[in-house]
Amino acid sequence: MLQLVGAHLGSMAGRDLKARCADGLNHDADRWAARKRDLTFESSARWAGSITKATHDRWALARRSQLAHIQSLEAGISVIEHRLSRPINEKGTERAPGGYRSKQEWFVKSRRLGVLRDRLATERSDWEAGRVRAVRGGRRSLATRHNLDAVGLEEEQWRHRWEARRWFLQADGESGKRYGNETIRISPEGEVSIRLPSSLTHLANAGHGRYVLSARVAFQHRGVEWADRVTANRAVAYRIHLDTDRNRWYVTASWQRAAAPILPLETVRAHGMVGVDTNADHLAAWRLDRYGNPMGQPRRFGYDLRGTAQHRDAQVRHAITRLLHWATTCGVAAIAIEDLDFDKEKTREKHGRRKRFRQLISNMPTGRLRARLVAMAAESGLAIVAVDPAYTSKWGAQHWRKPMTSKTRKVSRHDAASIAIGRRALGHPIRRRTAPPPRDRSDRAGHRTAQAGPGLPGREGTRRPVTERAHDAHPPTKATRTRATSASNTVRDVRSTGTWVQYSLLDTA
Repeated sequence: MLQLVGAHLGSMAGRDLKARCADGLNHDADRWAARKRDLTFESSARWAGSITKATHDRWALARRSQLAHIQSLEAGISVIEHRLSRPINEKGTERAPGGYRSKQEWFVKSRRLGVLRDRLATERSDWEAGRVRAVRGGRRSLATRHNLDAVGLEEEQWRHRWEARRWFLQADGESGKRYGNETIRISPEGEVSIRLPSSLTHLANAGHGRYVLSARVAFQHRGVEWADRVTANRAVAYRIHLDTDRNRWYVTASWQRAAAPILPLETVRAHGMVGVDTNADHLAAWRLDRYGNPMGQPRRFGYDLRGTAQHRDAQVRHAITRLLHWATTCGVAAIAIEDLDFDKEKTREKHGRRKRFRQLISNMPTGRLRARLVAMAAESGLAIVAVDPAYTSKWGAQHWRKPMTSKTRKVSRHDAASIAIGRRALGHPIRRRTAPPPRDRSDRAGHRTAQAGPGLPGREGTRRPVTERAHDAHPPTKATRTRATSASNTVRDVRSTGTWVQYSLLDTA
């Protein structure tokens, strides 16, 4: 029954996606209503609403991907044009690359520049016309059809997997309806019933054109919260899909939660933070108090990004879950993380021959990690503070790696970067100490720290001396200056003002 319903609704979803892509930028509310009426005649109003909503989400995703591809092409063209304009074998700087290494490389890149310009012109014309290309079932699965021997699949196996991915069995919830969803209804005991489309109502085994499955379902993750929602008839969306490798059906429940309140930055800084450094295979974290001092031992939460997209997403979720549990036990109110974005940096024109580095930044799940961390941290009651990633690894290793290393603890570059990230989120400088004032000025060079906040009286920092105006207006004579340096007449009044106070010169005449 699930195969029949999924195949029927999948064909309707394919036709609706084709119609939406044909409309392009000329789509409006009237056209949406007309498409929904056509689908309602073959299924139901709720099924038609779910199909049209999924179609619009897929079209919008393809549109965003098209814009990202255009930006990537523009970035590559800009880099090639700059390097072609420079002399051959010219060295680059930290902010701009130099020229190409040889005439042969310069010639090859000049030809590639023409290819990229043609691609950019094609993509821009599609963008202006509102033309997108989307494949129901996945473009990678479609390409697998031409390489069955490489993946070890028969044509029938591929056909079964391809059709299963094109089935449509998902429905949005509606508050006030029984168990929060009128189309796919799941009771608190796990009984599943589906509202059949109008062309399949003769197969119903329950009233009102519904079909009750013989199998029961159970939600291990957040099952108590799901049961509370369905008992109160609050909206819950469901998606049913077939795992062809295991030959098992799965149902996914999702619901929308209220937006978490945004806390002031001073409030989340009061109990310290956990600084997190994002890497290609792990998250390096360290707890810091509100003064920026590292506490305890560094922690690492690894993940393996090899395999399918579902496996990579699960690895990221597991690493974030362990991080949030540890941050909760530490008693902090926020997590500091770098605001990384490699969308414009992944092009091979940006980093030239550094293929391994390009693969490294391409494997880092920055977008997925950011979205997952924000959503899961809101569930745990933790705030997220995004900081500028500039020089965190370099300055962290320079100022914190050696001091935090001991005989029993070996601190890596990533652990030191997590301290730098946490200190930047707390409002402290990354460096451990401020530079002492030079000699023969207002004060002698000495130990100065910048651990405490700038408003605390007990902070030991560089302070300019406060002198009397009369003293400044009348410089002392040579004899007076000699006598003044022989006796100490400078008092540090920290308890009252927290500043250096210069008393009047002693009258020894």
